[in-house]
This record gives sequence, C-alpha cells and structure tokens, in this order.
Amino acid sequence: MKYFLTQILIAATVINLVGKELPAAGVWTQWRGPERTGLVQGAFWPAKLDSLRLRQMWRMELGEGYSGPIVSSNMVFTVETLDKKREIVRAFDRLSGRQIWEHGWEGIMKVPFFSAKNGSWVRSTPAFDGESLFVAGMRDFLVCFDASNGEVRWQVDFMNRFKSPLPKFGFVCSPLVVGDAVYVQAGASFVKLDKKTGTTVWRTLKDGGGMYGSAFSSPIYEKICGKEQLVVQTRKFLAGVDPDNGGVLWKQKVKAFRGMNIQTPVIIGDTLFTSCYGGASILYKLKKGSEGFALTEVWRDKKSQGYMSTPVVVEGKIYFHRRDQRFSCLDPEKKKILWRSPVHGLYCSMVSNGESVLALNQKGELLLFDAIPERFNLRDRLKISKQATWGHLAVAGDQLFVRELKAITVYCWKEPSIFPALEGILGQNN
Repeated sequence: MKYFLTQILIAATVINLVGKELPAAGVWTQWRGPERTGLVQGAFWPAKLDSLRLRQMWRMELGEGYSGPIVSSNMVFTVETLDKKREIVRAFDRLSGRQIWEHGWEGIMKVPFFSAKNGSWVRSTPAFDGESLFVAGMRDFLVCFDASNGEVRWQVDFMNRFKSPLPKFGFVCSPLVVGDAVYVQAGASFVKLDKKTGTTVWRTLKDGGGMYGSAFSSPIYEKICGKEQLVVQTRKFLAGVDPDNGGVLWKQKVKAFRGMNIQTPVIIGDTLFTSCYGGASILYKLKKGSEGFALTEVWRDKKSQGYMSTPVVVEGKIYFHRRDQRFSCLDPEKKKILWRSPVHGLYCSMVSNGESVLALNQKGELLLFDAIPERFNLRDRLKISKQATWGHLAVAGDQLFVRELKAITVYCWKEPSIFPALEGILGQNN
C-alpha cells in the first residue's frame, strides 16, 4: 500500500512540475540582487502565499538592523547593531542556519531627531564578490572581509582619510563592486577604491557634507548611449561618472526634502527614472552629442513622489512604491502612469521574476502581485513577521531571506502536493 501511495505522489509531483522551470541554487550578492535590478532570473513562485507553499527553514535572532541579507552559494551574511554598542557581521550556513563566523567593532551613533523613531541601526547592505565581503559601518568606514572565515583584509575610515564630517544619518549607501573596484558614497563624496587594498583610486562629487551629511542612494553601473558609466544620486544631484577617472560626464540637480534622494536610479535604455520625497517622479532622456552628454527632462509628476523604495522594471514598465504608500505602474514610452493601487505600507522592498512582484513592507507583510500594465492585481498577502522589516528582501533559488528588525528568517518555496492527505498518511507510516 505504501509503495502504491508513493508512486502516486511521484506522479503527482511530475505533473505539478510539467512546464515549470525549476529554481536554480541562486545567489543574492549585493543591494537588490546579482544585477542590482531586483530581478530574479528563472524563478518559479506559487500563485498563493501560505504555510503549505512558503515554509520556514530556520531563524536566528540578531541585534537591530536595516541591512539586507547577502546570500552566497553556501552562506548567508548579516549585519546588526548589538546592544546599542557594537556593530556585528555574521556568517551562517545557508541550509541549516548554523553560525560559521562573526566579527564586530565598537562604535555607534544617533541619527537626527526626525529619524530617530526608526532607530540608529546599521543601514547599508554589504556586497560580495565571490571571495570578499564589503561591509559599511555607520561611522563612515568600510571593512573588507575574507568571506570564508571573517578575517579582515583591509579597512577604510573615510572621516580620517578625507577629513570629512561624520554623516548625520551614518553610512547608508550600499557598496557596488565592479571588476577590481568598489564604489561608495562616503566621505561626503563619491569614491572608487581598489578592492584588493582599499586604496583610493579617485574621489569626485565632493559636497563637503552638506545638510545632515552624506548621501543615501546606492550607485549603479550601466552602459548608456554607448558609454559605460556609473549613475549615482547624491543629496543634490543625479550624475553620470566615468569609471576610469571619476570625471563627471553629466549632472542634473534633483530637488528633494532635506536632500532625501534615497532611491537607486532606474535605467531603461537611454531613459533614467528617479522619484524623490518632497520632489517628484521624473523621467530623463540622456543623449550624446559632439560636445558630450546632455540630460533632458521628458516627464514629471509631483503627485507620485517616491520615498525609499527602489522600483523594478518588467518588460519596459516601471513598478514603483510611492510616498502615499501606493504602488504604481509607469509606462516610460507613453509617459503615463497606468494604475495606482490601494495603500500598502510606508516602505516596500520589491523583487520580480518577470511575471510577478514580491513586495515586503515595513510592517512584516509579504505581498504578491502581477507585473502587468492593465491593472493592480494583488494575488495574495501574508503576515510574515511581527517585527519591522525595513531590510531589503532577498530571493535566491527557491529560498526567501527576510531580515526582521531583530532576526533573519529563511523560507523555502514548496508547491503543495495535489494529494496533501496522502502526504500525511505517508508521514505517519514513516
């Protein structure tokens, strides 16, 4: 009887998987994923969110933190502020949750009063290049670790190196690793470091610290108008920078309340999108002529201001979360917002598999909606944490990594059997 039931379950599994792409092992190596786009390649997500489909693998308690988790082929890396005294980096086994190593340092800070309600915890998400882990401390320094064992390879104190002021919100920008270089907004500037040694290659876009210190947004590396360039949003400007020499290729002033240019810019061809708190949602077009690059504003909507959530782009459409706590779909070609959703949280980190969008809001609620231009279609929602979840959601293969305020929880997608009762019978017989 048990053999017969087993064969039925195997057949059911085969039927369930027909026409579906099995998830690869997957990694999540930096802010917003391997390509820094929030896109997950070849991922299958069930149509619903429930305990049959989304099962907890392990959970580890941590100190407070807003830093997103980093996932290698066999480890998970987290950063936390412990007991309001120390910042700690930890590495866990990806499958079991067993801690492999940790490293910490003394030194914390308090953010300005209007942000203090959300805590003064570590904010920057690390970057992993396959060998080294690059982690930012709140007091404007960057540490390079041997990811296998936690040994420190080098450390840069930007305040000491550049004689720059302590950023009032701490080190917020998430490091970008490209080739042999690490790029960060730190030291009241935009900096390129040699990733092997930490030495400064160039420093540009110096603003002297400005109002309340250094920038929030994280840079991206793109080829636009035939030129590879870094696109970075400071507290005042959206700019393109030559990765070889730090030369500013173009620059556009972007208005935001108290310099809160927080989003990572989004690029579609030669079109750039940004959306700022206290400013507007804006589309720019970049062109290259005989005298260099020129950036032109082609669309603006003040009603759909952004906040901290960086959009995802699916088939040329921009899906973004707004200051008014609603999602919208923007068609950059038609320069038109196609729809807006009901209210869904103050902040949402978003990832997409090209068909759907997973969004984790700060209230610990996971949302699943269709990436379609016709309408907002919410498939399902699930309360996944009782704690605040400001850390960016990470998805690697069939696993979800959720950074709660005081924990890291790892889930696994599992398509439920079409014969769940038989699973229960087999479980009793084992």
